[in-house]
Amino acid sequence: MTLFHFGNCFALAYFPYFITYKCSGLSEYNAFWKCVQAGVTYLFVQLCKMLFLATFFPTWEGGIYDFIGEFMKASVDVADLIGLNLVMSRNAGKGEYKIMVAALGWATAELIMSRCIPLWVGARGIEFDWKYIQMSIDSNISLAWPQLSASLQVHYIVASAQVWMITRYDLYHTFRPAVLLLMFLSVYKAFVMETFVHLCSLGSWTALLARAVVTGLLALSTLALYVAVVNVHS
Repeated sequence: MTLFHFGNCFALAYFPYFITYKCSGLSEYNAFWKCVQAGVTYLFVQLCKMLFLATFFPTWEGGIYDFIGEFMKASVDVADLIGLNLVMSRNAGKGEYKIMVAALGWATAELIMSRCIPLWVGARGIEFDWKYIQMSIDSNISLAWPQLSASLQVHYIVASAQVWMITRYDLYHTFRPAVLLLMFLSVYKAFVMETFVHLCSLGSWTALLARAVVTGLLALSTLALYVAVVNVHS
């Protein structure tokens, strides 16, 4: 029964990534190693972020929520946007291809590094625990953003699309404030949600639902802007 529970959590967390790769057209471009390179870039960026945080923002051990400290820590996530831009700048091809490669490689690397060991160690335990189901569903919120291509819904696709739009040299000035605002919201979304959950003392399932709703709203806004930019420049 514990093995079945682990298999269920594993499939719930990882299969959407496999389906995304097969159904988004990346497999037709033999983009596997490009995604691997994006994953390696993710590891390098996370190492730099950890060293920076450990040096300048030590862990808060007080009983009061450190709002300023957590906000400053969240600001370090700007490095993810820089890393995504680096990955896309090294890949030739259409904008959709660059976005998909960077986003899928980045999200898969995060999934492996942040949830593989907890699922393997915890979901195979003697007792059933809903938190591993929640962890698997939460991984698909990182992967589950409304579609920007044929069949994928990914948090990092939205971030990659925002980076792709803001780095276009021919982006109309009327679009630039909206793109910057969405990028700001993407960077600080986790911080805002964590603060909201802390202040409202939400349960685990309610917090998961709140993250999904906020993610969906932000993704729809990015999708609308992405379509507008592509139509204007086509």
